[in-house]
Amino acid sequence: QQEKEDLQGKLKLREHLSQTAGKSEATPAPSKNIDLEMKQLQCKLKNSNNEITKQSTTIKALKKEVQEKEQQIRELQAKISQLERDLNMKRHLIEDLRSRLKANQENKKTSNETLESLERKVKALAEDCSNKKTSIYSLKQRLNVTTKEKSQYEQMYHKTKNELEKKDLKLTNLERKMVETECAMTELETTASQQLHGLAKQSKQALETVQKKLLLTNDKVEEFMTFVKALTRELQHSVQELRTKIKQAKKMREVMVYKKGLSQESVQLAASILNVTTTDLQEILEAEDDEETAKTKMEFEKDKEWLQYIQKLLEAEFPFASYLMDAILEKLNEKKKLVEEYSSLTKHA
Repeated sequence: QQEKEDLQGKLKLREHLSQTAGKSEATPAPSKNIDLEMKQLQCKLKNSNNEITKQSTTIKALKKEVQEKEQQIRELQAKISQLERDLNMKRHLIEDLRSRLKANQENKKTSNETLESLERKVKALAEDCSNKKTSIYSLKQRLNVTTKEKSQYEQMYHKTKNELEKKDLKLTNLERKMVETECAMTELETTASQQLHGLAKQSKQALETVQKKLLLTNDKVEEFMTFVKALTRELQHSVQELRTKIKQAKKMREVMVYKKGLSQESVQLAASILNVTTTDLQEILEAEDDEETAKTKMEFEKDKEWLQYIQKLLEAEFPFASYLMDAILEKLNEKKKLVEEYSSLTKHA
């Protein structure tokens, strides 16, 4: 716009210069300065004309470009209007699609719930079907077993029926034989009653004889048991006496050795130190020590167990003679050893 105004100013200046030039031609005898100035102005005017021509060309080009731009703007505005219409249509379409999407989502939610419910029902039906299959399989197995049992029972029935028929036949034969046997039994009873009357008398006499022998045998057994008990007690008492004699002999021997080793003064000195008499000191020396007491107690317990074992053998069932003999021989051997030991001690004494 500024350039356009400049060009218009220059055009006005050109017109003014043209008018001035026309007037100057009418004016006679211009001065040299004026001519020179005129030439300069003409040069400037020429330059200005050239410039104006260029500017006109530029203006035309710019006008053409402006027209093209305006055409483009109109086209763009038309496109923008079309795009706005398209945009509005797309907005309506998007809103429609959104509403449809929302409805579809709600339908999908409902469908999912329905699908889950159907899946649960299908799962329950599948489990029920599986259970029914298992039940059917079990029933088939039971049916097979029942069929086999039925077949077995039918076989057993036919077999039993055949056996029953055979037994009926046997029973008929037996009944016939029973009648015959009853007749024979009647005859036998008559004969047997006569024979039994005679045998009863004989049996009574034999029974009385057996009872007397049994009583005598019981008396003998009681006497034998009394003898065995007395024998074992006497044997055990004899063994205990031998043990006591052996202990006394050993003590006497130890005392004799002790007295030989000690003088009368030593004995009196020991008695005075212990504040006892020589007799008490001798009794102390002769007293059994703890080890000997324990040994005596153990021997007593063994004797007691031996007597209990003998009693158990006598009360046991037959036969027990060999065990009783072994027990008595064991005690006799012990007595024999004790007798030999006592004889040895008395001999050395």
